[in-house]
Amino acid sequence: MEELIVGRGELSIEELVAFARGKARLSLAPEAAERIRASRGLVEGWVREGRRIYGMTTGFGALSDVAIPPAETAKLQENILMSHAAGVGDPLDAETLRAVIALRVREFALGHAGVRLETVERLAELANRGILPVVPEKGSVGASGDLAPLAHLGLVLIGRGEAWVDGRRLEGAAALAARGLAPLRLEAGEGLALVNGTAVMTAIGALAVHDAGRLARLTDLAAAMSLEVLMGSRMEFNPRIHAVRPHPGQVASAANLERITRASEIISSHRDCSRIQDAYTLRCSPQVHGASRDAIAHARRVLAIEMNAATGNPLLFADTAEFLLGGNFHGQPVALALDFLGIAAAELADISERRIERLVNPQLSGLPAFLVRDGGLNSGFMIAQYTAAALVSENKVLAHPASVDSIPTSANKEDHVSMGTIAARKCREIVDHAEHVVAIELLCAAQALDLFTNLKAGEGTRAAYRVIRAAVPPLEADRVLADDIGAVLRLMRGGEILRAVEETIGPLA
Repeated sequence: MEELIVGRGELSIEELVAFARGKARLSLAPEAAERIRASRGLVEGWVREGRRIYGMTTGFGALSDVAIPPAETAKLQENILMSHAAGVGDPLDAETLRAVIALRVREFALGHAGVRLETVERLAELANRGILPVVPEKGSVGASGDLAPLAHLGLVLIGRGEAWVDGRRLEGAAALAARGLAPLRLEAGEGLALVNGTAVMTAIGALAVHDAGRLARLTDLAAAMSLEVLMGSRMEFNPRIHAVRPHPGQVASAANLERITRASEIISSHRDCSRIQDAYTLRCSPQVHGASRDAIAHARRVLAIEMNAATGNPLLFADTAEFLLGGNFHGQPVALALDFLGIAAAELADISERRIERLVNPQLSGLPAFLVRDGGLNSGFMIAQYTAAALVSENKVLAHPASVDSIPTSANKEDHVSMGTIAARKCREIVDHAEHVVAIELLCAAQALDLFTNLKAGEGTRAAYRVIRAAVPPLEADRVLADDIGAVLRLMRGGEILRAVEETIGPLA
C-alpha cells in the first residue's frame, strides 16, 4: 500500500492494519473534503448567530450550562486539549498511533464533526511526515470516548505536548518545526471534536482482532502438528460430525485440521491401534478453536462498524442544517466485543499449552522427556512449557472483563462509562501472549517430528515444518530457547508459515 485514501467507501480492518504497520501516505478523497467544508460552514454560521451549542459556545461535561463569549471560543478549544491531557503510563506504540490518526481522519471525513478541512489535513500530515504524538496509554474510561489519549494527540497540532520525530522525543512545537509545520489555532468546536470519539480503543482493537484471526489459523496448524506426533486420529475431523453441530468456526477449524493432516503416513501407521479416543485437547480442538473463531468473527463485525462510524458529540447533519446531541462516543459495543475477543484468544492459548504439556511429558507422549535425547544433562523444552503456563495463567487474570465496571465521572454527569480502552489494551496483551504460546507449541511439535519417526507427516504439517527448520535447527543440546521462540514468532507474524502451508494445501479458513 502506497496511499490510504479515506472518505470514499468503507475502511477495512486489513487496510487499517496495512497503514498502521507500513509507510503509506494518508489522504482525503475529494468528496470527503466537500463534506467537511459543508459541516464547517454550519458551525461558522451558528457561531455568528450566537446560537448556544454544546462544546462550541458552552463548557464541557458538567460545565455544559456555562455560556462562553464569542471572543473566547478559540481559547475554549485550546483549554479542552490541555485540561483533558491527563493520561499516564507508557506511550502508545507507533503502529497504534498511526491507526488512531487514520481513524480520526476517517471519522472527520464523514462530515459530522464540524472541524475545518485544514485541521483534518494537518492531522493526516502528522502520520505522513513521521510526527507521532506521545500519547500515554492509560486514562480513558471509554466515554465520552477516549478523552485523555485523544487530547494528548491533539496537543501536538497546536504546538503543545510532545511527539516523536526520527526517534527523538520533542516538544510539540519543535516536532512540527522539524517538519516545516506551524502550530494550528483551533476554532469553535474543534478541540471538542478532536478529543471526542472511540478511535483509541477501536485502533487497538482492530490490530488485535486482525492478529487474532491469523492466530486462529496458526493454532489449527499447531494442533494438527501435535496431533500427528501424539498418535492422534483424524476421525474427529470428519465433516459429518460437524455438520450436525454446524457452528461456523467449528466447521472451519475441523476442515483446516483435516486438510493439514491429509496424506499423513504417521496417522495411517496407527489406524488399527487399541486407543479408543484421543484426549480432549486433540479430539475437541475443532470445537474449542471454533468457538474462539466465532468470537473473533463477532469482534471483527463490531470493529468494522465502529471504524466507519461517527462517534463524536454533537453530530452535525449538513443535509438538514442541524446538530444533534447524543451518545455515540460511548464505547460499550467495543468494550464488550474486546472483552469477548480477549477471552477467545486466552482459550486458544489455554488449549495450546495443554498440548505442549502432552508433547514434553514422556508419560503422555511416548517421546523422550522434554523432547531432548540426552535428558538430565539437557533440560530440553522443560522451561518452555513453564513459560507457556505462565502466559496462560496471566491471561486468566487479564481476561476478567473490563466492561462490567463503571465509575461515574464529570460530577456524575457521565454516570456510566464503558472502560473500553482498558478492554482493548488487555485484549491486545492476551493476543500477544497467545501468539507466544502457539509459537512454543509449533517449536515442540517440530522437535517431536525430529524425534518421532521417518514416516512422512501430513502435507500441511511438512510445509510448516520446513519453514520452521529453515529458521530454527533441531534441538540437539540445550541452548537459549528465547531466541528460538522469538524466531518462530517472527515467522508467524510475518506470514511465512501460513504462506507455505497455504501454497501447499490451499487457503485455510
